[in-house]
Amino acid sequence: MIRIANGSAFWGDSAEAPLQLLRGGPLDYLTLDYLAEITMSILQKQRARDPRAGYAHDFPGLIKRGAKEIVEQGVKVVANAGGINPDACREAVLSVLKANGYGGRIKVGTVTGDDITPRLDEFLDRGIELKNLDTGQPLSAVRSNVLSANVYFGAFPIAEALCQGAGIVITGRCNDAALALGPMIREFGWKADDWDRLSAGTIAGHTIECGAQCTGGNCQVDWETMPDYAGIGYPIIEAEADGTFVITKHLGTGGRVTVASVTEQLLYEIGDPRTYITPDCIADFNTIQLEQQAPDRVRFSRIQGRPATDLYKVSISYSAGYKAVGTLVYAWPDAYKKAKASDRILRERMDRMGLKFDAVRSEFVGVNACHGDMAGEPSPDIAEVVLRIAVRSMDKASVERFTRELAPIALNGPPAVTGLGHGRAKVEEIVAYWPALLPKNLVAPEVSVTEA
Repeated sequence: MIRIANGSAFWGDSAEAPLQLLRGGPLDYLTLDYLAEITMSILQKQRARDPRAGYAHDFPGLIKRGAKEIVEQGVKVVANAGGINPDACREAVLSVLKANGYGGRIKVGTVTGDDITPRLDEFLDRGIELKNLDTGQPLSAVRSNVLSANVYFGAFPIAEALCQGAGIVITGRCNDAALALGPMIREFGWKADDWDRLSAGTIAGHTIECGAQCTGGNCQVDWETMPDYAGIGYPIIEAEADGTFVITKHLGTGGRVTVASVTEQLLYEIGDPRTYITPDCIADFNTIQLEQQAPDRVRFSRIQGRPATDLYKVSISYSAGYKAVGTLVYAWPDAYKKAKASDRILRERMDRMGLKFDAVRSEFVGVNACHGDMAGEPSPDIAEVVLRIAVRSMDKASVERFTRELAPIALNGPPAVTGLGHGRAKVEEIVAYWPALLPKNLVAPEVSVTEA
């Protein structure tokens, strides 16, 4: 049995969670998930400004804080903190380890090759259209605006780095669940056609990839009775070689691991539960058997899977114009009526000025921002309403003009407006997501291991 914990659900998750896991009890592996689709484009922009950037810059600091446990207790770390620049991330980690007296005591591995941005024209010239999975459009429609393009690799390159002796493995883009599946492949010797076991490891990784979301965080069931949210524990897999596993957390930590909490996470970001496609297999969520084995222990068993496809998913980001979001707060009496009137006035003014927008969206926070028309008409006695209005356009000048029209309405529109002290709304570039597929035989991961 091996114990695999996850201490990060996204770039910006709790900085204390990984240390809680490292210091709260025995572990074999610690995984850290930093990347989302939008994150890759942010990192690409950072590297364009500085070739040494492009990775999760707080990861080396985390390694510094946890180096004692990682090195002396032999806890192996697997993270996709490399982002667009895994090599620079590795160098930063090596520098931290050496500076803190751990040089020569641990090896750092990288998995690269996922960044295919420089090869897009090559693929297009070969007739590989990289069609948008949602719209069917070929990538050529937005090629000039592309910011980043990355293949989702699977778990076997991670396992290879671990087999080469890496104590820390840094990847670029990979399937989220691969961070946990890679250690299982390495420890149990699972083969590339062990579909049921690979599916079980994939589901285990999927269950913990969002951190505390499976240990009671963001859990709809019994949230009011959740113990010690302030000290919530992060998830741990206790994995067996036969593909069965238990989800648990360290003793004495807050939160709760129940069939309900893990089920909510299992349903997160999946389509057809019978066909959860990853680079390593197709997992069948309908075969999962859950058992509340003991308090804060849920056992998974009987998981089945099917052969992997011959395609990789590709995450492409591209520039899609500009946006700005502004807010105005209206107070009683007639708060909602005032907010509705301001929304109408602003729209009329923008029409009269001939501003060009692809979309204008208004929300009335406190009334119907979450539920829309289903919320019904609010009480006339509602104390305050926030008008949140956003615009989107390929014409940056129109968006900039919109930002200048918000503040004046405090004096030339309905009364009792506030909330303007935070300054003018900011014009931001829109980064859009383009999912596509690429034959696996056109790209290959590269694994390297360096001693600190």
